[in-house]
Amino acid sequence: MTKVTISRLFDDFADAQSAVRQLREAGIPEDDISVIANNADKWYAPDLASGAGKGAAIGAGLGGFGGLLAGLGLLAIPGLGPVVAAGWFAAAATGAAVAGAAGSAIGMLAEAGVAVNEAEVYAESIRRGGSLVSAKVPAGKKDKFEAILNPSSVDIAIRRNELAAAGWRGFDPKAPDPTADEISRHRGRRGAGPA
Repeated sequence: MTKVTISRLFDDFADAQSAVRQLREAGIPEDDISVIANNADKWYAPDLASGAGKGAAIGAGLGGFGGLLAGLGLLAIPGLGPVVAAGWFAAAATGAAVAGAAGSAIGMLAEAGVAVNEAEVYAESIRRGGSLVSAKVPAGKKDKFEAILNPSSVDIAIRRNELAAAGWRGFDPKAPDPTADEISRHRGRRGAGPA
């Protein structure tokens, strides 16, 4: 059976959590689902100090999906800052962190199956506090699984246009980290335009 990768961006980590749960309930195996999120610990475990504790707390918050979400770990990715990742994103993110090369976030996302023309917008949105869920699904059922992800996800074309209108010209791995207030505003959009 041929599989294709589908990916959706979420401004709210709770929406990403729901998407993962719905994919599992629809029959997608854990090994075929991947998540990468920036600052997700702020939603579920703001008082935990260690990176391992943060990943474990997020995994517990996502709950009940065995190895995939129990494997969430905190990583530092050039250009994205501290992120949590599970599934094939975790392996790709580890490789990007080891490489340490400028722009490695884009390459990491592209290698993980994210369309290259969308990777820049995804990377910028993750940097600003977003979450990306990707799944490898049967090609013949792609529409079914996209319908699961679409309701609370960000329209990536609109996000690109809104970022550009606000002066963004492309993903810059050397850009300063967004402030907590900027991340909070970004998360609060729930799929709307950038702050």
